[in-house]
Amino acid sequence: MFKYTNIYINSLSLVISIIVFLIIDIAFIDNDLITKKSSFKAEFKTENIVEVSTNSSQKVENISEEPDELKTDWYLEIPIISLKANIEEGTTKEVMDNYIGHFEETSKNYGNVGLAAHNRGYKNNYFSRLKELKEGDEIIYKEEIFYKKYKVIKNIIIKDTNWDYLQPTEENYITLITCVENEPEYRRCVIGKEI
Repeated sequence: MFKYTNIYINSLSLVISIIVFLIIDIAFIDNDLITKKSSFKAEFKTENIVEVSTNSSQKVENISEEPDELKTDWYLEIPIISLKANIEEGTTKEVMDNYIGHFEETSKNYGNVGLAAHNRGYKNNYFSRLKELKEGDEIIYKEEIFYKKYKVIKNIIIKDTNWDYLQPTEENYITLITCVENEPEYRRCVIGKEI
């Protein structure tokens, strides 16, 4: 009959501990690699989008890079009206004095993204030129790994009590809301559809 000695039991415990440690370590390494791989794919998708002109005399312009003055992963850009601004959660005065505000009850990436900003009379009036947008104008939205382009499909005036345009949608839209000058009961509403 085999007699178990302290050396044998301690050696066996050590081997089992090493095996368990290696299994756990390998699981974390695999998970870390998966995370890095998906992160790389997301970065590759957003960093290598280019817009090519059909006119061969014009150079290719890379428009997917984050603007230099924007240091966050959440911003709105509307090139036609020279707007580039960071976005923050909420639509309180404190938020909108410094940022474009995100309507908390709307999506941040899929469906209907709702944003609001001042257009006059405040420290930052990011939506001051929203009334100039026309159908087909481009809106760029970035939220962490999500980088989307929209085309304006509506620029309308709505009642300040009308929240229909901020309802969830199956297709990807962006809805921009601001006040109408000297008309406190109305709001300007610009809607873009993802392209």
